[in-house]
Amino acid sequence: MPAAPPTGAPTLRALLRRRELRLRLVSDEEDLAPGALDRPVRWVHSSDLADPTPFLSEGLALLTTGTQFLADDPAYEGYVARLAARGVVGLGFGTEVVREGIPPELIEACRERGVPLFEVPYRTPFIAVARANAEAVAAQAYSRRSWALAAQRAVAVAALRPDGLDATLDELSRRLDAWVGLFDATGAVRHRHPAPLDRTVADALAAEVAAALRRDSASGSTLSAGGMPFTLLTLGRSGHLRGVLAIGDTDLDQEARGVVTAVVAMAELAFSQAEQLDSAFRRLRAALLRTLRGGEVALVEDVVREVWGPLPAEPVQVAVTDESGPAVRDFLDGRAGRGVFYAPGGAGVVVVTGARDAAAQRLPEQLAQRFGVRIGVSAPGGWEELVRLEAQAAHALRLGDGGVSRFGEAAASGVLAAIDSDAARLRAEAMLAPLRAHDGAGGQLEATLRAWLQHDARNDATAEALGVHRHTVRARVAQAGRLLGTDLSGFPARAEVWAALQLSPQCRHRSPLPR
Repeated sequence: MPAAPPTGAPTLRALLRRRELRLRLVSDEEDLAPGALDRPVRWVHSSDLADPTPFLSEGLALLTTGTQFLADDPAYEGYVARLAARGVVGLGFGTEVVREGIPPELIEACRERGVPLFEVPYRTPFIAVARANAEAVAAQAYSRRSWALAAQRAVAVAALRPDGLDATLDELSRRLDAWVGLFDATGAVRHRHPAPLDRTVADALAAEVAAALRRDSASGSTLSAGGMPFTLLTLGRSGHLRGVLAIGDTDLDQEARGVVTAVVAMAELAFSQAEQLDSAFRRLRAALLRTLRGGEVALVEDVVREVWGPLPAEPVQVAVTDESGPAVRDFLDGRAGRGVFYAPGGAGVVVVTGARDAAAQRLPEQLAQRFGVRIGVSAPGGWEELVRLEAQAAHALRLGDGGVSRFGEAAASGVLAAIDSDAARLRAEAMLAPLRAHDGAGGQLEATLRAWLQHDARNDATAEALGVHRHTVRARVAQAGRLLGTDLSGFPARAEVWAALQLSPQCRHRSPLPR
């Protein structure tokens, strides 16, 4: 088992244990805060100034001979308080240089402030203490660099294995001695090591990963999920994320981050290669869909069975989505061959499922809820009816307000659904164009007209629904009639405008008014 990454910088406890320095801890460890002696010592500095803090940085151990305390009224409490506020990790007092022993007042002040106080005997030069710590810091830095080189070499060798990406992630987990998980673009766990997380932690982490993927911006972050620390690194570029790498640790130093960066690069390369393969499969799927439309079901069945598994059994249903992002495709890839066949089609994907397969029948709702896509679903039919089933699904998609729309429901929605066509929608949009040009400058004529027609052309009911005065409604309707070039006092004109509002995609999908 590879060694875990070396620990952090040398600590005050390690410095006190150097026998050749003969240092003695004066403070009672029970009076100190937990871990006070285990804080890293970045450097050792000496000063006899009454206030050396302007020249100190956090994480230092300060050495003094006590010359500043020879005044008539030495301010021990204020001196130690300033050191504690500055982040000094320990105070070393050189005895027998300017005075015998350590002043009891200084011992008490350090006890009150929780600052570790240790004695530096006369025979130990301050420079020897500083040199010992500097050597320990240098040795630690060398150890970290050596660890990083060994870790990078190990993950590079792992990448050459047949299961390169998985082996690389396993090696990273062992080298960091931390949990490592890889999530794909759908937020699903593609790989984890060494073992599954606690359910509460896993759920919290999955929620954070999903949020990072929704932002769709390349980033790195640290967080706590279910009480466990994690570092999250996105894979891919902004606007085209391919996944997230999660590491069960947030205390990664520069050397550890270098190793992680190398693994991220390997993972992105693996995803890039997978994307190229995915592109080839998309072209294959599109060709198979064209072949199915031509009635060559047996031929496609032979190809599909070898690659993904059997085609869905008849009767089948067709679903058409309005988009086909990588997350949607990854989700469908995980279900291909299990009663599901999909291929690129139009602006989205065409998904064929078995009409009697209960699990596959839940797929449209799962897609809509998880990715917010709009989906149209056909009636059941045979493979030889595929073209007609696609047309039904596309028709249901056009008429749907969002989520899943089924052709059976659309077919029962009345005459307007039957006349819905590209030509009818173009005519409707042309009719409403003057109204929308006016509203583009901040008007509310289209919304008011729609509400007015919904409320049987009654001004009072419309005004109440919109929260405006009935005279405002009357004026807006009159202005709308003038812009449309029609007299809205008669039923035929109202019916034509209502049909245009229903057929117009802009109005049907974006209207802020209740239906």
